[in-house]
Amino acid sequence: MADGTTVIARFDPYAARAQFPILSRQVNGKPLVYLDSAASAQKPQAVIDALTAAMEGSYSNVHRGLHTLANETTEAFEQARETVARFLNAETPDQIVWTKGGTEAFNLVAAGLAQSLKPGDEIVTTQMEHHANIVPWAMLRDRLGIVLKWAPVLDDGSLDMAALADLIGPRTKLVAITHMSNVLGTVNDVKAVADLAHAAGALLLVDGCQGAVHCSPDVQALDCDFYVFTGHKLYGPTGIGGLYGKRPALEALPPYQGGGEMIFTVTEDAVTYAGIPHRFEAGTPPILEAIGLGAALEWFMAFDRQAVAAHERALYDHVVDRLSGLDWLRIVGEAPNKGAILTFTVEGAHAHDVAQILDRYGVAVRAGLHCAEPLSRRFGITSSARASFALYNTIEDADAFVDALIKAREFFV
Repeated sequence: MADGTTVIARFDPYAARAQFPILSRQVNGKPLVYLDSAASAQKPQAVIDALTAAMEGSYSNVHRGLHTLANETTEAFEQARETVARFLNAETPDQIVWTKGGTEAFNLVAAGLAQSLKPGDEIVTTQMEHHANIVPWAMLRDRLGIVLKWAPVLDDGSLDMAALADLIGPRTKLVAITHMSNVLGTVNDVKAVADLAHAAGALLLVDGCQGAVHCSPDVQALDCDFYVFTGHKLYGPTGIGGLYGKRPALEALPPYQGGGEMIFTVTEDAVTYAGIPHRFEAGTPPILEAIGLGAALEWFMAFDRQAVAAHERALYDHVVDRLSGLDWLRIVGEAPNKGAILTFTVEGAHAHDVAQILDRYGVAVRAGLHCAEPLSRRFGITSSARASFALYNTIEDADAFVDALIKAREFFV
């Protein structure tokens, strides 16, 4: 904890917390302890202000107008794309494709790959994936006759890298893996997976919906072909996310949807398409949401992100220390160097009941399968509760959670 305390001194969670209006409210007469950020993070005042300013001062549709409001909004919209590129260290902003979230980004890639995949081609994924990184590939399997292979998870929640390496072969076309598990908190060695995939001639797609928040990704260093992210976990609005792609990987994909904006020319006899990224952005895009995400990332990048990660992990370690020795508690996922996600079960209690009792004390956690049913089956559980820590959480939050959990246990004995 000494190292964590040193790092935390370079990051003030109380100052960060003060920038979130919702965190000053009470729930059931108790101060709100929000530990559900892995599902969706709260929004700082900077994002609220950016959305308000865009709506009050200069809103218009983008790209299509020559008037002042259109020019101002287009500039803000494309500036947000540049901000995302800087955040991920993409080579150029046009490698960032706007989507309405991570799920649409996965489906965009799946729809594009469907044009070239043949029966017997293989996609390799893992047991720890979110449904958004499973279902699109399963749909290709069912429709096209491809083979979907699963890399196993070890008992501590780590990915079995040796088994993954054995699964990747000459018929592998895509490896789809999470950067950081939304259930286990496991952080995968993306660069090592990239080396395995590329040696076999396969593409690598990374689910960065958690990793973008907690792992300071550098897509060039990771050497991934695609990196998926979503705004609402990055302290930004819902309804916005995106896809980073290496230029050859993006240019090889056909358009995802047809309509306005994604075209170069349209005649009665032929359609030609715009270049990347606009060929994937048919119709009016999520303009305000993109501007809000740009504001969120500018706000987030002002922090020392390594110090933020150390603060989050220190809170996790504090909670685990306080809960150690409780024979009625099972922690799911204890991989080395994991992120600050605590998924757990309580003996004799359904996770939904645990979450509802915690809510009586103002503590918000997630309960259920966390959109990761194969992983739940791997660990032999039908439901679990999850407390996820963010930069605005404090030691008082951590203690309030532990105190409430111990009290909740008393309802079941």
